Amino acid sequence: MRNLVLVFGDQLSHGLSALRDFDKSADKVWMAEVDQEATKVWCHKTRLTLFFSAMRHFRDELRANDIEVDYHELTSRKSDDRGSDFETLLRKSVHKISPDRVIMTEPGDWFVRDAIERKCSELGVALEIRVDDHFYCSIVEFDAWQKNRKGLILENFYRWMRKRHNLLLDSDGEPEGGQWNFDKENRGTFGKSGPGETPHVISFHPDETTRGVIEMVNKRFADHPGTTEHFDYPVTAAEAKRSLTDFIKKRLPHFGDYQDAMWTDTSFLYHSRISAVMNMHMIDPAAAVDAAMAAYRSGHASLNSVEGFVRQIVGWREFVRGIYWTKMPQYIDRNSLACDDRDVPQSYWDGKTEMNCIKQSMQNVLDHSYAHHIQRLMVLGLYAQLLGVHPRKFHDWHMAMYADAIDWVSLPNTLGMSQHGDGAVVGTKPYCASGAYVNRMGNYCKSCRFDPKKSTGDEACPITTLYWDFLHRHRDDFKKNNRMVFQMKNLERKNPDELVQILDQADRVKREMDQI
Repeated sequence: MRNLVLVFGDQLSHGLSALRDFDKSADKVWMAEVDQEATKVWCHKTRLTLFFSAMRHFRDELRANDIEVDYHELTSRKSDDRGSDFETLLRKSVHKISPDRVIMTEPGDWFVRDAIERKCSELGVALEIRVDDHFYCSIVEFDAWQKNRKGLILENFYRWMRKRHNLLLDSDGEPEGGQWNFDKENRGTFGKSGPGETPHVISFHPDETTRGVIEMVNKRFADHPGTTEHFDYPVTAAEAKRSLTDFIKKRLPHFGDYQDAMWTDTSFLYHSRISAVMNMHMIDPAAAVDAAMAAYRSGHASLNSVEGFVRQIVGWREFVRGIYWTKMPQYIDRNSLACDDRDVPQSYWDGKTEMNCIKQSMQNVLDHSYAHHIQRLMVLGLYAQLLGVHPRKFHDWHMAMYADAIDWVSLPNTLGMSQHGDGAVVGTKPYCASGAYVNRMGNYCKSCRFDPKKSTGDEACPITTLYWDFLHRHRDDFKKNNRMVFQMKNLERKNPDELVQILDQADRVKREMDQI
């Protein structure tokens, strides 16, 4: 055996750099469904189904192309396992196959890369790690960009990327529409009448392979959160491509206007729902960006919609990946707000709560292993931040519950942007707000027993109460932050007696949550 080529569950592309120059007569692909990866956080059943089904479909595609695959498949019975982690399984395969070399594309998880590197060194087998060119910006290129900068600002990186790749620029090299960012035009709300009938999101009926995975997951991981009842994710590159086409045609035209809006009993609104399959390499980000720009050029979609979509992929997605790989492994242990060891609320696992915004957002998570970015950041992330949940525990929960969560994308988004636990590496200010924000962006508060305007009393919104408590307990951290001046002045205006009542109520909210 010449090369043993490792393909991980988030690398399901036939164009993967590790598969280049593959020799069918001398090389073998290695893939593994690993119990440790499914249980190190309490993974959602839909998340497990998506990864295992997509992996098995990709394995079958390789074999149909006469590529030999050494595949470790989980069964319903744990007693059937030959190993529970990457290192054990790889050791057994290397001893059996005796390859000259192991090849892998850069994994999406620092700990997986470290484990494979250590195991290959221990086994005395050469390891080649190839650049993951699924992304616009390599880790080396990001590291060069960030050198000698006082702070990492997304907008600076985003403009650099647009220029570098000639994206949404006019003939003079200036941004289309005369400005780089249309974020102010991406904050529309639905008003009292609501969104009306939104476009149907394409879904995929589970085939025989997926049905087999669902049966295995429901038996082996029966106590895990979520459900497989609503499973309809794409599990092949062909299906993923259809998902992208469906979004560009039906929902991109209104995506920009309403990407921050929320509404009761709606799952996807105008969002793409392609993040999971893109993070698994089943959609090329360049193909998604090109399709969106083509929609703008043809007049099918407005500039604010297309620019907002491009910014998420070329700006934010690439930005957080660069931060992850240039700051790890120390990054994961950051806790700049010195949070206690508080875990996420029980409602983040079962959705049971009187807070309608949490209930609505969590129903989406439990049903689909999905929530759009405002539900994640400004409802679920916000409440966890205000409670003082430990940022590492919030990250672990996010990794467990979302289908699109890979460590490189989840950690900077949770520990950094959402919980402000990284000391302002990702964001220069915490994304904190009272219940007024939730009320402004949707109708969750209309059918909730809590009043977003009240911070004390039986009808007080826990988010509003905890917002003032959060500002108070971190006043020394925020008083020198120029972007927090307005909020800190509002805190200073609070009547001392009222503030004492708010802090007492916040303590009761936290005690009650800890008791559940």
